[in-house]
Amino acid sequence: MKKLFFSFLLIAGMVSLAQAQQIAPNALGLRLGDSDGFGAEISYQRALGGNNRLEADLGWRDSNNWDAFKLTGLYQWVMPLDGNFHWYVGAGGGLGSYNYDDDFAFDNDVDDSGTFIFAAGDVGIEYNFEIPLLLSLDFRPEIGFGDFNNDLDFDIALGIRYQF
Repeated sequence: MKKLFFSFLLIAGMVSLAQAQQIAPNALGLRLGDSDGFGAEISYQRALGGNNRLEADLGWRDSNNWDAFKLTGLYQWVMPLDGNFHWYVGAGGGLGSYNYDDDFAFDNDVDDSGTFIFAAGDVGIEYNFEIPLLLSLDFRPEIGFGDFNNDLDFDIALGIRYQF
């Protein structure tokens, strides 16, 4: 009887550990930050099995003088911390496009447009609620190549995602 009880506890412990390390198959929501992430981004995460996932973010901005979009793709490794807390690291990159038009410049019209590419890293922490809600806080350094984004930028953002 003791062996059966011990075996049951061992199996239950392994199942609970495996469950605690699982990530949702899909998550869709917003990543709210600043810097060159263009403020709010639509964010989608897709689990690749175990503790790996892909994240794709689309940020855009539309103002009086310029329009821009930025598409980011990251591969992430997710590791458990405690209970529903996880931390993750990732790497990837993306591309973007901008169009600047200032008809009210003092000397003449200023029109500029172009594209850029960038490499990005990612490190963050997330909490997986019992309801299908995922909150995250991450830090994303990016190095850009192109006229619009040709330096090192640091983006800190809060993510709010629905898991399904």
